[in-house]
Amino acid sequence: MNTKYSDLINQTYYFPQAEFKLNKDNLQFHNIDLMKLVEQYGTPLKFTYLPQISENINKAKAWFRKSMEKNKYDAKYYYCYCTKSSHFEYIMNEAFKNNIHIETSSAFDVNIVENLLENGKINKSTYVICNGFKRDEYITNIARLINSGHKNTIPIIDNYEELDLLQAEIKGKFKIGIRIAAEEEPKFEFYTSRLGIGYKNIVSFYKKQIQENDRLELKMLHFFINTGINDTSYYWNELVKCIKVYIALKKECPTLDGLNIGGGFPIKNSLAFEYDYQYMIDEIINQIKIACDEAEVDVPNIFTEFGSFTVGESGGAIYQILYQKQQNDREKWNMIDSSFITTLPDTWAINKRFIMLAVNRWNDTYERVLLGGLTCDSDDYYNSEQNMNAIYLPKYNKEKPLYIGFFNTGAYQETIGGYGGLHHCLIPQPKHILIDRDENGILATEVFSEQQTSDDVLKILGYTKKV
Repeated sequence: MNTKYSDLINQTYYFPQAEFKLNKDNLQFHNIDLMKLVEQYGTPLKFTYLPQISENINKAKAWFRKSMEKNKYDAKYYYCYCTKSSHFEYIMNEAFKNNIHIETSSAFDVNIVENLLENGKINKSTYVICNGFKRDEYITNIARLINSGHKNTIPIIDNYEELDLLQAEIKGKFKIGIRIAAEEEPKFEFYTSRLGIGYKNIVSFYKKQIQENDRLELKMLHFFINTGINDTSYYWNELVKCIKVYIALKKECPTLDGLNIGGGFPIKNSLAFEYDYQYMIDEIINQIKIACDEAEVDVPNIFTEFGSFTVGESGGAIYQILYQKQQNDREKWNMIDSSFITTLPDTWAINKRFIMLAVNRWNDTYERVLLGGLTCDSDDYYNSEQNMNAIYLPKYNKEKPLYIGFFNTGAYQETIGGYGGLHHCLIPQPKHILIDRDENGILATEVFSEQQTSDDVLKILGYTKKV
């Protein structure tokens, strides 16, 4: 009988896959021996595989280049990194090796931009797209960046009052964009995004507040929907409405030459994941081209703001199964040596699914289990899908330690989990390592941060004197 864990995976999915394969009965990720990481660094362990960031950026650039050539699309493509997905310097250093641009969401992002400029990671030609609702400090920081000479900074107008606030602090003429308040998918509890200006109001807003203002140069229309870029009637309907607004606005505003189609490329969240990126890009470019040609307006430069797509597939987490609790006739709880609430917060906050696989013991028989975290909170468990909360893993054996890995966790988890701060039930933040390859393909690892200690936590709580 096929009762081994490896049999289960092979029967359920196509395996091995590009990033996953076996070495005997141990899992490898991008040819990284995960058990060697465990032996060297212990668990719980977070890691970032830096080369994946550049790989995904260059994949997207190639897809857009191919599509623009195929459709004879006579404009440029600009890949922007959405900083809110992960603000860490090691992420920025890797991402900006690839001649890309940047999208910000709040005031402190601009301080990061200034640091990147100072250290030569980006330059005066880099576009800085400033999104989000803008409070006083964000306005001040944007103004400082533009006043210092960074003319490719484009604040995206989110509401009618932001123009006055920006003009009060920015000297001379500057570029702006306008964000469309897209209509939400029908299943949402509200109809229109809280961000941006409604479709029907954008042209009139331009005519009233921008057209005759010689200090403003409208360069970009920004379009983004929460559910991301997916092959659904909802997405295509919203894109068509966006294109119509762009054409109407372009006929009134000759300086408008950019269409920002936002972020939202999905990342692999299962071994059964399928998504035709090239098809989606071809269809988007084709629809924009056809509509603009029919309206006899120039096609826009295309901007994207990929966050999760840039960094998500670079991240992973490894845990040890500490103990198994048989709670009733049917339910066995495998307890990990950390907490899902603190280290993978999206698993409980929005029921997000990540790829989860055993790291070792693939040739052992398997069993149906539930995965629980260490906090005394009923929500601290991994729900692999909203409608299926069972997981299969090699059978628990206290004499044979079992390790499990969660993969493609690189977006949002550190910041949402409160990196460097307090965590629920004071569960310590895990050790985090960076993994890179040199020009010869040789792996190198380094510790980015050690696991939190009790002294670290007590200092935050005020129990020890601050130096």
